Amino acid sequence: MRQFYTFLYWLVLPFILGRLIWRAFKQPDYLKRIHERFGSYPIKLKESIWVHAVSVGESIAAIPLVEALLISYPHIPILMTTTTPTGAARINAALQNRVTQVYLPYDLPFAMQRLVDAMNPKIGIIMETEWWPNLLYICHKNKLPICLFNARLSEKSARGYQKIASFSHLMLSHMVAITAQSEDDAKRLIMLGADREKITITGNIKFDMTVPINLEQQTKYLRSTLGNRPIWIAASTHEGEEKIVLKAHRIICQSKKDALLILVPRHPDRFHAVRNLCEENFKTISRSQHSDRIPKDVAVYLADTMGEMLLLYSVADITFIGGSLVPIGGHNSIEASILAKPILTGPHLDNFKKVSKLLLEANAQMIIHDELSLANIVLDLMNDQDKRKRMGDNAKEVVEHNRGALQKQLTIIKKILTTA
Repeated sequence: MRQFYTFLYWLVLPFILGRLIWRAFKQPDYLKRIHERFGSYPIKLKESIWVHAVSVGESIAAIPLVEALLISYPHIPILMTTTTPTGAARINAALQNRVTQVYLPYDLPFAMQRLVDAMNPKIGIIMETEWWPNLLYICHKNKLPICLFNARLSEKSARGYQKIASFSHLMLSHMVAITAQSEDDAKRLIMLGADREKITITGNIKFDMTVPINLEQQTKYLRSTLGNRPIWIAASTHEGEEKIVLKAHRIICQSKKDALLILVPRHPDRFHAVRNLCEENFKTISRSQHSDRIPKDVAVYLADTMGEMLLLYSVADITFIGGSLVPIGGHNSIEASILAKPILTGPHLDNFKKVSKLLLEANAQMIIHDELSLANIVLDLMNDQDKRKRMGDNAKEVVEHNRGALQKQLTIIKKILTTA
């Protein structure tokens, strides 16, 4: 089965490379370090602890773990692999030169073997749901222990993996330890063939995030450039959501003429299109092109940079988190919660059901369905500072009550490294 998969991978590789080149037209970073996609690296490590985070969401989950590993194992280099430039940017912004960051190769046996040979990992940790057959096979062949941490598996994804049940079972069998975010995630993994003895339910490690020491200073500076005005943020938006958000902002500006919207598209290759959309409706300034105090008639601040989400959340009074007004499944709301911000989302929250349930039950999150309900709730919160504070405090309390996954994961790592 794996050999047939590899054969198919070779067949579609030209199309994968074509898509990479196509994406590079909008986001040139996709063509940088392309040799790494085939396992060719300019550096070699005598040993390492390897953490893989495919993109932004997984990188957010990995950062608390890597911060702890840097303290616990200062003598072992930390290798981080990502698949997307946005994931790499998030890692570089948070960890800078304290880790070695490269791209994960394409899932071909020779490329994965090159990665293992060059980096000599003592343990491999995959964040959330990144299962690649040849990656797991090569690690198993080289007796490299692989863990799946912060695992989450939606009902939809589980149904997809069930279609290749025997293959899924084989991949899961190569993992020496799995930490699941919830009981439901664990049950779905077991249904696909994971050994229940290898699974520990730890909760979501994103709750163990910490706020950077310099965030307060950065927030004061950025807020001073934006001006003393009501600010709300629409973060991680997808195609179709920006139109709804901008219609809501039009309604808001009728009552709050100085209101500012910080708009953060999820994918960098859409920055240009979203800017054009904004400029059709409002005077707009992009973050990458402006650092001085912005004029009062600017109504939209387009965040077209990467790795700054915590800072952008921090300067806002109210947060809307995208991927939820369209059927994407929502995005992580824990960052906004840590910063004690009131949270608004759409109804599509399949990817973050448990976190959303906790926040809704704590009266920290509200669900909206269209531009009118979004505008009305944002205006209500802008006019009610006490309500904003209550919702924000409730969100932060949810985070504090759900910390603890990190320590459980560190215990598993220590056990594996000790017995390896």
